[in-house]
Parts: sequence; C-alpha cells; structure tokens
Amino acid sequence: MPGAQMRVVDLATGSGDIPRLLVDHARMINAQIEIDAVDRQAATLEIARSLSAEYPEISYHAANILEWDCPQSYDMALCSLVLHHFSDDDAVKLLRRCRELSKKFVLVSDLRRGFLLQAGVHMLTALVFREPMTRFDARLSAERAFSFLEMRELAIKAGWKNFGQKRFRFARQAIWLR
Repeated sequence: MPGAQMRVVDLATGSGDIPRLLVDHARMINAQIEIDAVDRQAATLEIARSLSAEYPEISYHAANILEWDCPQSYDMALCSLVLHHFSDDDAVKLLRRCRELSKKFVLVSDLRRGFLLQAGVHMLTALVFREPMTRFDARLSAERAFSFLEMRELAIKAGWKNFGQKRFRFARQAIWLR
C-alpha cells in the first residue's frame, strides 16, 4: 500500500534475494520498509551484502535463527526454503520463533516431499547438475522435505491456529498466519 511502513525479518535469507525484491516493490509503490535479514553463514551474508550495496533498507545479521533475538517486533516474518534442513522438533521451534517475531504476518515456504520432487531432483542431478556436493545436497533435501500433511502437523504442534496452507507447482508449499 502506498505510504505504508513495514518492518520485516527474513530468516535464513541466503543471498538476500527476497529482501531485495521486497525493497524494490516498496520503492515502486512509495512505501517505507526496513528488513532484518538473518543467516547463520557469514560467507553467504558477505555475498548478500555485496549484492545489496544499493539497499540501505536491509540490515544483515549473522546468527542462528532459532536463537536470534531482536528487541523489536516485526510486521512480517519470512522463512523460505530452509525448514527441511531442520529436525521435526527444531522445525516446530522455528515456526514458534516466526510467530514470536511477528504478531501480524508470517509466511513460511519450503519444498514439498513427494514422488515428483524426488524423481525430478534425481534426474536433474544425474543429467545436468552433476557436481558431487550439489547432487548430494539436492537429493538429501528432496528426501528430508516435509509432506503437505507433515507441514500442517508441524504448524499445529507449534501452536499455530487458523493458518493457511497451500501446495504450489514444482514441489513447493507454504503456510502462513495473518
């Protein structure tokens, strides 16, 4: 909304692509946005900082997203494509953490385990992306991803109520709170 002000936290930000997209959109509609982008990997954050040199609205923080604490709350908490890297218990903790950080909006997106994901990843890593680390990581992620039902159960265990959930193409899914 034009003229709006929003504080956002992006957990496990990686290269900071989502924060940059959000800032681009905010600038386009003349809204004010501040984003704290958090990731555990300092080397990844250095890449994100260099890609975000023209984005003073984004602050990067090196921290464990399960433990990172900020004294202010956010209007929105985002967490994208990382949940499958956590055990069930830590995934529940992460969903609780998202809710604690934002009392308004939470959006968590991730892979959705299933035959198409596993077959597609196996084929891509056999034919196209053949580097050993990529092959290992991609196949492990496909195996560890939560099914649609499992993702729902994690949200319920985290105390989420009246949340939305949707399947998306290419073996993706999301849950959210408003």
